[in-house]
Amino acid sequence: MNDLEPLDAAYVADVLSRPPFVTIDGVINVRDLGSYLSETSPGDITRPRFLFRSAELSGITKEGEHQLKTLGIATVFDLRSDTEIHKYNTPQPAIDGVEIIRAPVFQTEDYSPEMMAKRYQLYASGKTEAFMELYSQILDHGSLSFGTILRHIRDSPTGGCILHCTAGKDRTGIIAAILLKLAGVANSAIAEDYALTRVGREPAREMIMARLSKEPLFASNNEAALNMFTCRHETMLAFLSLLEDKYGGVETYAKQRLALSDDDLSKIRSNILVPSASRL
Repeated sequence: MNDLEPLDAAYVADVLSRPPFVTIDGVINVRDLGSYLSETSPGDITRPRFLFRSAELSGITKEGEHQLKTLGIATVFDLRSDTEIHKYNTPQPAIDGVEIIRAPVFQTEDYSPEMMAKRYQLYASGKTEAFMELYSQILDHGSLSFGTILRHIRDSPTGGCILHCTAGKDRTGIIAAILLKLAGVANSAIAEDYALTRVGREPAREMIMARLSKEPLFASNNEAALNMFTCRHETMLAFLSLLEDKYGGVETYAKQRLALSDDDLSKIRSNILVPSASRL
């Protein structure tokens, strides 16, 4: 499958119609992080209809709001920065009965022209080592927002939540990987989940390219723009190795960077996992 070529429309429609993808009208790349087997807690799976991931919710329709609440989602975590929300004019809509929590990974000062040029150059290369530099930045800058999400899961075991950034790939992919890794999900399954964004973002391909065409680095370089949205299986495997080698593994990262205790992590796991007989 060529990362730079459009996918067959029938194939995309078929994949999007099946789990783990779910439908929220007006939102792309929505999937349930439930039903993944835990290797560290045999017989358990990640709880269905508890944790979801997606791209931005700015285009959600009234039907989509109804679908979101029908899925049991009570909380939305928005990982986007104020800068990009303003730049793309994509404010987070209020949804009756749903709590919206702003949890930006990057702050306004992280969007200087120099920092953005460097970040875009890394994305444009499409190389695994470039993505590892970017993903290390996300781990370093995202400690406050990731800590907020994990504490919510610790303290709110009943209501479902959805995590999103703009495309639902990098920032969302990192926190999704952290949650699945804490639950004991195999690296291969985490990488497969990450790679599904290749299909999940396809309905927004033209919109994504139109946005990037306004950036000088991408305006005349289609390949560089598409490299920014690659989501290869091996990229996530490399990230999980980075998490282990540079940060001491997911538990050490959570304890040292997010100030969580062993008891916190135990409670988070308990809230995420259910016996496989609970599979829906």
